[in-house]
Amino acid sequence: MESLRVSVHLVTRQVPGLLINGGAVLSLSELADVDLHRVRSQIRQLCQVGLNGNAASCLHELRHADLLPGWYDDWVIFEQTRLRQDRLHALLVIARESLARCDYEVALEASEAVLELEPLYERAVGLIIQAERQQGNNASALRVFEKYEAQLKADMGIAPSEVIRRLVADVR
Repeated sequence: MESLRVSVHLVTRQVPGLLINGGAVLSLSELADVDLHRVRSQIRQLCQVGLNGNAASCLHELRHADLLPGWYDDWVIFEQTRLRQDRLHALLVIARESLARCDYEVALEASEAVLELEPLYERAVGLIIQAERQQGNNASALRVFEKYEAQLKADMGIAPSEVIRRLVADVR
């Protein structure tokens, strides 16, 4: 308890107004910019209204939105998992909408960001293949499929779904 008092005292002296002491409750000032709140707000907005032209900034924020890396307390792991799932969903929204708008660069980057979080996420692989095919990069699309097929076989011992195989069937 003493170290908490010392910490609160030091923070209050170094950053006046950051902490609000409400007697039994200690909280952050509403003026404090909390990255987790900003990311969650972006995810909510993205899921409700779509991209609205801010794909690049949203993508960058989501790609680098790790919550307390290196912390392994149960409550942190739960929140990290929850944020990771929200990020996956939001990145897929960006990838799908960007692909529909023929913004292949953003679609590819968002799909690759999904694969950074979840290397065997089939929908992301499918979006990459579609983006490459729509740009006329059939060889690249086939390479993506073959890499995914090999990784899926090595890690899980299974083959890609029929849906993914159909995306490259006429290239092979």
